[in-house]
Amino acid sequence: MTEHDTPDPLTDELLERIRQRADGYDRDNRFFTEDFAELADGGYLRALVPVEFGGLGLSLEQTARLQVRLAGAAPATALAVNMHLVWTGIAKTLRDRGDDSLEFVLREAGAGEVFAFGLSEAGNDLVLFGSTTEARPQPDGSYRFHGRKIFTSLSPAWTRLGTMGLDTTSPDAPKIVYGFIERTGGGFEIREDWDTLGMRATQSNTTVLDGAPAAADRVVRRLDPGPNPDPLVFAIFANFEILLAAVYTGIGARALELAVASAHRRTSLKNDGRSYANDPDIRWRVAEAAIDQDALLPQLDALARDVDERADHGRLWFPKLVGLKIRATETARRVVDQAIRVSGGSTFFSGNELGRLYRDVLAGMFHPSDAESAHNTVANAWLGPIEE
Repeated sequence: MTEHDTPDPLTDELLERIRQRADGYDRDNRFFTEDFAELADGGYLRALVPVEFGGLGLSLEQTARLQVRLAGAAPATALAVNMHLVWTGIAKTLRDRGDDSLEFVLREAGAGEVFAFGLSEAGNDLVLFGSTTEARPQPDGSYRFHGRKIFTSLSPAWTRLGTMGLDTTSPDAPKIVYGFIERTGGGFEIREDWDTLGMRATQSNTTVLDGAPAAADRVVRRLDPGPNPDPLVFAIFANFEILLAAVYTGIGARALELAVASAHRRTSLKNDGRSYANDPDIRWRVAEAAIDQDALLPQLDALARDVDERADHGRLWFPKLVGLKIRATETARRVVDQAIRVSGGSTFFSGNELGRLYRDVLAGMFHPSDAESAHNTVANAWLGPIEE
């Protein structure tokens, strides 16, 4: 925390309880119910909500640092909570720039509502620039959504779902429509199909929208398909990529801690019973992991601070954001891999924390933007589009 009088919602005691529960959630493929309750009770879900709305009033930079710490204790817990924090971050980013269209998100989150991210669709590599979900306009200005959303983290707990779909019937169609539905409004089914290799506690089940209504005052954007300069698109990219990078930075940091502890604990008969911390090859692996890991926090802090301070990176904003995401997820994967090589065969056993981190860190390659999309974004920014 940068403010001496700002309460820390992640005490060491809370993080240790969360760490102790992580293996059980993973083993049982169960939602992190106890973690969620403690985090909510302690105000963590209100981190980015302004004080006047009942929140902690933290910056994106401060919240990203908190997510690094939470992910070091329980990656799946941090990743799922991320989705709620992203929506509150989006609303804050817009409000900081004079756009109050999502202020209700901050007010409702301050009152205890839980927001989930319902944008991802199977096979939709356009991500925000297209949709396979139908957004059907209603006479009163509301919309009903019909489609299938995947990776809906917080499925057991959300009370509000931010989603989008394609309006193909209005006079000005086509339009990408963003709106928020309420759990009590019905019109959807949550399929309990989250049985995955890693990040199991997120319970990111498939959500089938079958007429789920977004009231007229909860329809926040109608945008042309394709790349769009609307501030909402920037706010989504900025908060999603930065907070996602924070989670994977935390995974890498924890893997490095475990590698160091293992190197000191394990002993070598070949080297007269001395610890592996004296072995040149092990020392090289730990050093390599530390060098990689050390590069992430300064980048994370700097880019989050730039969002907070409304820096103007122009055409380079999106390359910077996708670049951070790729570096964080790929670095975390390399660091975990080095940590496993340092720690030996015990990591191959079920229940070993590094083994769980190895499975969890693989999820990083599936979050948008993926490597192909990110490289295309960066290439277009520096080289311009491919000539026809």
